[in-house]
Amino acid sequence: MSDTIVDLVPLACVLVGAVIVLLAARALIRREARRDPTVNADLRKQVATLTISLAALIAAIVAAPTSGETRGQILALVGIVLSAAVALSATTILGNLIAGTMLRTVRGFRIGDFIRVEGHFGRVSGRGLFHTEVQTEDRDLTTVPNLFLVTHPFTTIRTSGTVLSTTVGLGYDVPRREVERVLLAAAEEAGLEQGFVQITELGDFAVTYRCAGLLTDVKRLITSRSKLNETVLDGCHAAGIEIVSPSFMNQRQVDDTTFVPLPERRPANADATAGALPEAMLFDKAEQAEYREQLVATLRNLDQLIDEGGDEHDPSLTRRRDLVRSLIEDIDGAADGA
Repeated sequence: MSDTIVDLVPLACVLVGAVIVLLAARALIRREARRDPTVNADLRKQVATLTISLAALIAAIVAAPTSGETRGQILALVGIVLSAAVALSATTILGNLIAGTMLRTVRGFRIGDFIRVEGHFGRVSGRGLFHTEVQTEDRDLTTVPNLFLVTHPFTTIRTSGTVLSTTVGLGYDVPRREVERVLLAAAEEAGLEQGFVQITELGDFAVTYRCAGLLTDVKRLITSRSKLNETVLDGCHAAGIEIVSPSFMNQRQVDDTTFVPLPERRPANADATAGALPEAMLFDKAEQAEYREQLVATLRNLDQLIDEGGDEHDPSLTRRRDLVRSLIEDIDGAADGA
């Protein structure tokens, strides 16, 4: 029994050593990231974990209490299994790796951007070696493989602005010019610029109008989309325009009662009591990741200015650099705590 325990000591030392090396490597990477926030800590952690795990597996086989022939057979078996695993998964693993490199080269999107791909919509909150993390409208995090993004068309909401629109079905008895006036006013009230109205369909029972305009503050996308629907609804009701669906058959057999609610008085402090924008809660991680990217870019510029100035650089630049580093450390600390 004692001989068996002694034989297992080298194997246990290898396993314990591997765990210690892995934890030490991750600690060094975190410290390096705190010292230099421009370092991609997540990517380095992934590479270090993969490398140390493979080395630990080989070392454990060598240190196992087996004969030389058995050890050789185990190593051969592991080699075959690894080769088969690499062969079977090479398409996915290497594909995601190459796709991630391609996405960074093409720069189709960056952290904080809204993207839409195959039914997935949200803000980019992280970019890894093999995947991209998207925070959805429900505040959940969706992991999208990089290969999926390369093989499927994705849409990036431009930070300079995007066209926001909604559709509404109105009866043929409502003059077109009156509808355009109401819808243009609704688009303007919703905060959209360069508003326009289009007729998208002449249905059997209703005309479908599209009310649209340019939204320059894309971070308010979710709120502005709801706001546009609100202003269109309120504008049509205020103008006495009855909203109908494409299958609504307007048959009045009793009286001329319309389906327009009575106007209600808008509270004077309605905007003040509306509360905070939901985007701040829905896309909190994406907002934080985008803010960190901006701080890292600022830190690079400050480092460059300090290096160019040498010993005669402005002392305020050093203070600003220390402040930016402190902010980045606070963000990283909050992310680790989460």
